[in-house]
Amino acid sequence: MELLKEIEQAHNRIQDDVFHTPLINSHWLSNQCNGDVYLKLESEQITGSFKARGSLNKLKWIQEQNITSLPVTASTGNHGLGFARACDLLGIKGKVFLPHNAVSSKVESIRAFDVEIEFHGDNPYTTETYARKCAEKNGWIYISPYNDTQIVAGQGTIGMEILNTIPKPDNILVTVGGGGLISGIGTYVKDQSFNTNIIGCQPENSPEMSVSVRAGEYREVESKPTLSDGSAGGFERDSITFELCKKLVDDFILISEDEIADAIRSMIKQHSKLVEGSAGVAIASLLKHSDRFTDQTTVIVVCGANISQAKLQSVLCDQPT
Repeated sequence: MELLKEIEQAHNRIQDDVFHTPLINSHWLSNQCNGDVYLKLESEQITGSFKARGSLNKLKWIQEQNITSLPVTASTGNHGLGFARACDLLGIKGKVFLPHNAVSSKVESIRAFDVEIEFHGDNPYTTETYARKCAEKNGWIYISPYNDTQIVAGQGTIGMEILNTIPKPDNILVTVGGGGLISGIGTYVKDQSFNTNIIGCQPENSPEMSVSVRAGEYREVESKPTLSDGSAGGFERDSITFELCKKLVDDFILISEDEIADAIRSMIKQHSKLVEGSAGVAIASLLKHSDRFTDQTTVIVVCGANISQAKLQSVLCDQPT
């Protein structure tokens, strides 16, 4: 499979410039399900999220292809931060489009790197649409957070790292937004350990991928506010990740906002680890269906740690966001 080869190439490209993140046993979660549960801590990745992998792989690939067009993206969070860091690291000029109401802390994190920032619109969809039009008009390269082979391949290197330590886990739980993370991990893992269950985890308030996969066709679903802002929103109708998810994902689990908040609090209490809402979704999925994972080895991908101060305060005070 071409994507499998791309994942192997991505590993060689980026391994010296990203962290090989810890894979730790969680006695707390293992006891919850009477199994063996491991946490792949991408929350401790450079920039605080797995997104550092795909962005770096894409930009290194662009360099290899001798493409000189300006790379641009639109993101209010982890993808924009990963993209900015990769541009800075490689000495590439890049541009990040942001909505005017982007969280100030995330804006400042992106500003820490040497990239151009342009504000447009008041929601991610409007900003992305504008960024794509600007890219087309000016001959720039628009880099999607998920609908891109090299982005997916970069995220797939997480699967390689997991199997290097646990060759044949029974289950891997992965939070799903646009599907880039689970598509990359699933592609590599299913090739090496076909019987491993790849389980997609989504907030009930933003379930477009699970609804579409179960329907067998693209279904637009209104996204409601969620603590899992890193996975919020839908995906492009023609995204490569939709076909990959239909092929690779064995099941989906949907999680409520209260369950996400509880998982965030529990990670602080049990592991002294701060995680963002999208990471809480995958952790909550095991807690919600603990009997399902009895006497099995399960890996949970803890995808990021970038939670805003306002969201964290609401979670710790047990208040709705």
